[in-house]
Amino acid sequence: MISFIVKKFTDLNTQELHDLYALRSQVFVVEQNCVYQDIDGNDIDAFHVLGLEKNILAAYARIIRNRNPNSDYIVIGRIVILKACRGKKFGHDLVKFCIETIEKNHPKEHIKISAQAHLEDFYKRHGFQKEGKSYFEDGIPHISMIKKSSNG
Repeated sequence: MISFIVKKFTDLNTQELHDLYALRSQVFVVEQNCVYQDIDGNDIDAFHVLGLEKNILAAYARIIRNRNPNSDYIVIGRIVILKACRGKKFGHDLVKFCIETIEKNHPKEHIKISAQAHLEDFYKRHGFQKEGKSYFEDGIPHISMIKKSSNG
């Protein structure tokens, strides 16, 4: 069973910070063979969703309010599941938890993700719809997807 906590960057302890960077690097850089700048300055203002199973970081995402004052969406990014924990539906649990957290705290804002294109159907199951054409991000095909607020 997985449990989730949400923390601001300044509330993360050094072990949590280490573990989230290690997980992101393990999956995005090593498994997906993608060289990119993971530490991009957005972590400081983000809310970090940590999914723990038996005190191990099994799932992670970050939630970022768009800095543009004219924007009406919040971004969920860096969605990642530890390889050893895949197949347990933790990805669905993580996305559902992120959506519920956003809807509780910002009920009128839309949610945006930059999804790897092969995961389009996965995100559609959570109410996201493709917006625009596919594009390459760090050598991997991606699509923008939006989940419109039901309160906006």
